[in-house]
Amino acid sequence: MSGGPLIVQSDKTLLLEVDHPDAQACRMAIAPFAELERSPEHVHTYRLTPLGLWNARAAGHDAESVVDSLIKFSRYPVPHALLVDVAETMDRYGRLQLANDPSHGLVLRGLDKIVLIEVAKSKKLAGMLGGKIDDETIAVHPSERGRLKQALLKLGWPAEDLAGYVDGEAHEINLAEDGWTLRSYQQEAVDGFWAGGSGVVVLPCGAGKTLVGAAAMATAKATTLILVTNTVAGRQWKRELIARTSLTEEEIGEYSGERKEIRAVTIATYQVLTSRRGGAFTHLDLFGARDWGLVIYDEVHLLPAPIFRFTADLQARRRLGLTATLVREDGREGDVFSLIGPKRYDAPWKDIEAQGWIAPAECVEVRVTLTDAERMTYAVAEAEERYRVAATARTKLPVVKAIVDKHPDEPVLVIGGFLDQLHQLGEYLDAPIVEGSTTNKERERLFDAFRAGELRTLVLSKVGNFSIDLPEAAVAIQVSGTFGSRQEEAQRLGRVLRPKADGRQAHFYTVVSRDTIDTEYAAHRQRFLAEQGYAYTIVDADDILGPALPQID
Repeated sequence: MSGGPLIVQSDKTLLLEVDHPDAQACRMAIAPFAELERSPEHVHTYRLTPLGLWNARAAGHDAESVVDSLIKFSRYPVPHALLVDVAETMDRYGRLQLANDPSHGLVLRGLDKIVLIEVAKSKKLAGMLGGKIDDETIAVHPSERGRLKQALLKLGWPAEDLAGYVDGEAHEINLAEDGWTLRSYQQEAVDGFWAGGSGVVVLPCGAGKTLVGAAAMATAKATTLILVTNTVAGRQWKRELIARTSLTEEEIGEYSGERKEIRAVTIATYQVLTSRRGGAFTHLDLFGARDWGLVIYDEVHLLPAPIFRFTADLQARRRLGLTATLVREDGREGDVFSLIGPKRYDAPWKDIEAQGWIAPAECVEVRVTLTDAERMTYAVAEAEERYRVAATARTKLPVVKAIVDKHPDEPVLVIGGFLDQLHQLGEYLDAPIVEGSTTNKERERLFDAFRAGELRTLVLSKVGNFSIDLPEAAVAIQVSGTFGSRQEEAQRLGRVLRPKADGRQAHFYTVVSRDTIDTEYAAHRQRFLAEQGYAYTIVDADDILGPALPQID
């Protein structure tokens, strides 16, 4: 095979030939600075972006090493303009530095005085900067450290944050030594995070992000605030920490709608922190309740806007974001970079699968033909109602039951976004439903019964999008979703990716209505997983049901 495995194109895309003998070495070289966009069977597509290049600079890579990697592995000559652009883009990072000055506290330093003058004149920085100390230094109010980093990133001059971290209140935390060790990629993730001080670790669902968090806590040995999506996820964190570390139940507090405990390690829900009373966020003082040494953001891709705002004030604390995908449908990835930190570790899903740490998954899209009556209802529906009409068609019910029956010995999750549809499914399948209004006590009872094998089928609302630890779930059937959310699709597949005790495959079905917007949204949702290398097979409902389609009243 002649030439290298990489084709570098002038539109800043990088095409990597997977079967080339040097493909693995190339991928290791470009991963720090190039964003993986798609990883189907034979050719993976990466893209060079300013954010990705600045991420690399923040992690200690310089323009010379990036250019060398592109030239070394490229099959054809690398476009000269692209190399110039890479060097100039990376050179923008760090011309401004945030630092602690012994006499003046937090300051913004300009290694390039002209750039400092340029940004100081920007109206977008109004109120963030204090007085000019000298030609190269401007005072910054400590509370503006985060907002200033956000604003400078948007101006195209990302600041290098050298102001450091407070250690926070010390608290002894060690990893338990009985019968488990960190996997190699988990240790690499912890090392990458700690070397940088703050940032984001991206690992597939089921790959043990909680253990990365526990190891980071054992490294920090300090009071820790952990932010989670819901109370059930919080209690799973608590169980894992008690099992995997030296922490006892008494050392871990729960701060939720039900309890308000502040302890050395406190697990709080995003929901309670963003709840308002009289227009004010009444619980945000939790951030200042202890001298936290570490703040962990579980499912950081879901970070609500009010938490972004408060995270801007926590820049002196070490911050760890954990996620399976940094895709945000609102495009605020830049804010995650500014306020939590750059991506410190990322592992492609298929790599972790190849190592046997997550289950291989078969993805199937089952297309259902609506009845004439349903097609007419869809045709006359208002534009904003069409997705609901198509997604909740009753014709889907026997198809879902047929899929459940096809896996008689497998634990099955049925996941959807519309409550009336889920109640229909619960009745039709004779299966219990977990929805937003289900009490935490009842959720935990049902999840425990599912884990124990006493309950084989469980119907979940959007609560199924978040970290629920159901290790033996082997089949997920998606009947409706949040329009075209790629991140939601990834989370739902993640519910069945935990490795099975007997090594069997996981199955992920999406049931969609043919010739409707349901099919379009499904295609958009599938993009992220297709980019991770998951191939979807499209089958007709008749292939599941047989030729005689049951009639639904």
